[in-house]
Amino acid sequence: MINRIRAIRKDKGMTLSDVAAACDPPTTAQTIGRLETGMRNLSLKWMERIGAALGVEPEMLVRSEGLAAPQIVAVLTEKGAEALSSPRDALLMSELATNGDALMVLDIVASAGEYRIGDQLWLRQAEPSDAARAVNRDVLVPRKGGRFAFGRLIDRREGMVGILPPGAGQKQLVVDDPAWIAVAEMLVRRL
Repeated sequence: MINRIRAIRKDKGMTLSDVAAACDPPTTAQTIGRLETGMRNLSLKWMERIGAALGVEPEMLVRSEGLAAPQIVAVLTEKGAEALSSPRDALLMSELATNGDALMVLDIVASAGEYRIGDQLWLRQAEPSDAARAVNRDVLVPRKGGRFAFGRLIDRREGMVGILPPGAGQKQLVVDDPAWIAVAEMLVRRL
């Protein structure tokens, strides 16, 4: 297995000392350097600590020798596509995974509204008290009996939230005192 700690660390603009200080519990830059270069064994425990410090899932830190990581080769600007001076690894969810909230995915198996079969909607779990930031955004909310409500959050009052499901002719759902609200952050759609 090839270790990707250095590439991810550099992509995030962090030094060895930054990563060492961000580990819980903190460690030394020398230890991170040895793990990066393979001079020290990268155990599952170290993967979890370093992954958390870098804001990525632990499995992002390693890759098979036979599989090439997806590469970012260009950026799209107002002038068009421009090549990077050197390609870098694409870190799926790196921006979303940095804040520590629970992430979840809603797999779309039937078209509804703007969502198509095969889409994946990545959501960030939040406390119901954070519902104000979710108004007019698509959310997933747990309901009684192990069910969920999904749609646009259109109202919240005294512990209740109103959700308008996607698609024409759907009636508003009201969920009383949900345990959490997951707010849509990224849509993944195959072309």
